[in-house]
Amino acid sequence: MIKKLLIANRGEIALRIIRACKELGIPTVAVYSTADSLSLHVRFADEAVCIGPPESKNSYLKPAALISAAEVTNADAIHPGYGFLAENADFAQMCEDNEILFIGPRPNAIRTMGDKSTARQTVKAAGVPIIPGSTEEVHSIEDVKKIGEKIGYPLILKASAGGGGRGMRIVRQLAELENAWSTAREEALKAFGNPALYVEKLLDSARHIEVQIMGDNYGEVVHLGERECSIQRRHQKLIEESPSPAVNEELREKLGKTAVKAAKAVNYSSAGTIEFLLDSKNNFYFMEMNTRIQVEHPVTEMVTGIDLIKEQLRLAMGSKIPKWMKKISLRGHAIECRINAEDPRRSFMPTPGKILVFHAPGGPGTRMDTHVYAGYEIPPYYDSLLGKLITHGKDREEAIVRMCRALDETIIEGIATTIPFHKAILNDEKFRNGQIHINFLNSFDYNTILKTEERV
Repeated sequence: MIKKLLIANRGEIALRIIRACKELGIPTVAVYSTADSLSLHVRFADEAVCIGPPESKNSYLKPAALISAAEVTNADAIHPGYGFLAENADFAQMCEDNEILFIGPRPNAIRTMGDKSTARQTVKAAGVPIIPGSTEEVHSIEDVKKIGEKIGYPLILKASAGGGGRGMRIVRQLAELENAWSTAREEALKAFGNPALYVEKLLDSARHIEVQIMGDNYGEVVHLGERECSIQRRHQKLIEESPSPAVNEELREKLGKTAVKAAKAVNYSSAGTIEFLLDSKNNFYFMEMNTRIQVEHPVTEMVTGIDLIKEQLRLAMGSKIPKWMKKISLRGHAIECRINAEDPRRSFMPTPGKILVFHAPGGPGTRMDTHVYAGYEIPPYYDSLLGKLITHGKDREEAIVRMCRALDETIIEGIATTIPFHKAILNDEKFRNGQIHINFLNSFDYNTILKTEERV
């Protein structure tokens, strides 16, 4: 058993982990920067330790401060949540070296799948289809030109050391390559400390499908169905759902088996996600693996009835994958909207500030994971996520209708949020019909849609 768990994160994911620990009877330690002293995760944890000033690099991204906080509170385990150090192999190794249980995969798995070029090579060797492109890092513009001549344009340059849309540039024709190369390398270096890039064929109208997997310490890996994550802006997900409207039982089984194969290639344990691109002919290709719990994990929880955080903790404590988890079927449909402190009318400009009024929605099939409240001050130093609104219904139509109702019930005053934009998407005819892909939002006239939504 874990005697005490330190949560190396903030916001809604820290609060989510605290809730799971309370149900398992595990005491918790929250860490916080001086900007987060009034956050709910600090209030609801059993103990709390200040680890530095507001800037992430001096607090949440400082491994030594987190290890010290664990030691002074006698915490014998650390959960990294998502973001920050969740996929940092060196931090996972530091925990191991200090005899602190890291709630996640072993450092080698994080390292292998965290380097995108190495991940592509690894899964390809295991028989997993990858997107056409380079299997190693590219070191010059000439290398990219040769690949372009072989697989054709458009291409996409991606950072080997990270994801989330940073260090990523599209090259639709040769004339764009030089500028894309320099800006992608510069952004990758700034974001990840590593300018290395790799190249893939750009699949413009593909869907972004990810498969939730769980692995134990004994070599067993299972999948828990897929999530559709195609509604994105600048490679950042806005809406996720499960199951995908494009995936039938036969394809789900193929995706699941392939995801398990990819995970087993690195002896994966803990919760993780294998991400694929799915084309119009149902061909799918490995993109990357996220070696952590995902932001959008609640949609899988809603359609499977599994608490993924609790199961992740049990697996870390040495439990085996239970037999019932191997026979999970998806029940109904779930959809999630990421509500951010951003103004869609002003090019999604961040809107830090004080929340004057806050009311969370309720009713059948409605869940909201958030760390905010009336009077809470949104700090300008971190990700703009305010919370995740999730609805569940007997089918996709009911899940969408419930989401529209829940968004109408959500009251956040004092700052601008992305709620009006979510309403506009949910009321779009093509979205309602499931006709979506990764560039779905490129055809949207934001201002017209938002004005239309305001008149409704």
